[in-house]
Amino acid sequence: MAGWVLSECGLKPLPLKCPRPRVGTSPYNSPSKFRIINANKSKGNIDLKFSSSGFSSPRNWELKVSAPASVSPVEEVIVHEGNEFDPGAPPPFKLSDIREAIPKHCWVKDPWTSMSYVVRDVVVVFGLAAAAAYLNNWFVWPLYWAAQGTMFWALFVLGHDCGHGSFSNNHKLNSVVGHLLHSSILVPYHGWRISHRTHHQNHGHVENDESWHPLPEKIYKNLDIVTRILRFTAPFPMLAYPIYLWGRSPGKTGSHFHPDSDLFVPSERKDVITSTVCWTAMAALLVSLGSVMGPIQLLKLYGIPYWIFVMWLDLVTYLHHHGHEDKLPWYRGKEWSYLRGGLTTLDRDYGWINNIHHDIGTHVIHHLFPQIPHYHLIEATEAAKPVLGKYYREPKKSSPLPYQLIGDLIRSLKKDHYVSDLGDVVYYQTDPKLSGSSSKSN
Repeated sequence: MAGWVLSECGLKPLPLKCPRPRVGTSPYNSPSKFRIINANKSKGNIDLKFSSSGFSSPRNWELKVSAPASVSPVEEVIVHEGNEFDPGAPPPFKLSDIREAIPKHCWVKDPWTSMSYVVRDVVVVFGLAAAAAYLNNWFVWPLYWAAQGTMFWALFVLGHDCGHGSFSNNHKLNSVVGHLLHSSILVPYHGWRISHRTHHQNHGHVENDESWHPLPEKIYKNLDIVTRILRFTAPFPMLAYPIYLWGRSPGKTGSHFHPDSDLFVPSERKDVITSTVCWTAMAALLVSLGSVMGPIQLLKLYGIPYWIFVMWLDLVTYLHHHGHEDKLPWYRGKEWSYLRGGLTTLDRDYGWINNIHHDIGTHVIHHLFPQIPHYHLIEATEAAKPVLGKYYREPKKSSPLPYQLIGDLIRSLKKDHYVSDLGDVVYYQTDPKLSGSSSKSN
């Protein structure tokens, strides 16, 4: 299977050199009471810039999020007041410093290694389904649902790598594999890939981030009470992903299925239509299977695992950007930069699940350098830690199954409700009506 897909896609040998970043200009030098900056004003600040379409000819389906070569030079930065570390202060290192600390081989994308993970996961998915259908008893079904839902999530992560271009350097291979994996779990590949590109381009930005970003106070206070409860009371937020695909987050408009959505530009229209057609074909296949095996059997084999997958997706993506015991900043205006936004992401330990879902919990380096394949993320993170210092937050060690993360989720949903409409560095505030508290936390 792996060999056929690779040969069909005309795979060429991998280049030996590491991909170079794209750069633009975007200053961030607003003062903060916790820092003193003396910058060389003769030098420009360097940050990310992206084209409106994200693509150029010949067509490139890779998620074009590259780290800038450097950020504004900082000669003196004070990030402490007494012994207190200020996570909202500009870091005393550049993005290029982190890049240089990561071994060169961590950037190499091996399509055979990537395809081996696809083959492994597909074999497990079909093996689990065959075993559950054969045994067909109520002791086995709950175990099957948990295992298969987790495997659906693993398939999503591999399709996610295709969207980033970290799966391989062959854009056709990335697109073919990405469509097969994502369509099989009812995700529109290109529609999601483009919105996820927006998330990476704007991580940590209050208004411009795409997923699980904080609600500004004005938008939050205009939500009806039912919407607030559904968004901030477990387990409802863990069922949000299909709704997000159709209608996005509060305060944003558009659909991942419609080519004229606010998410896309005209040059992406054909890509979005292609993904929507693939999604529709999968939905039609499921309807046909339901008519053959019966809706109850389809629900047991596919429907319930699909919702377990949705819960995994929402849990993991939420906790990568929320739920730390210390308040972490979100940015606006000149205070935001690609580096500072990326440093607010969090690594998480999922115990036995780490290998199953391809180490996606190693998230900080992934956000800063999404070109790195998942099988190099752990090594790249270890190499970058000395540079990151206190800006890297070591994840709590998990038991074999990550039950502790459920507590982190619930605590965050009780206190992380909205941010102020004013200020370029803001922190979550709490609605006492939802938290049960008599006062807001700052």
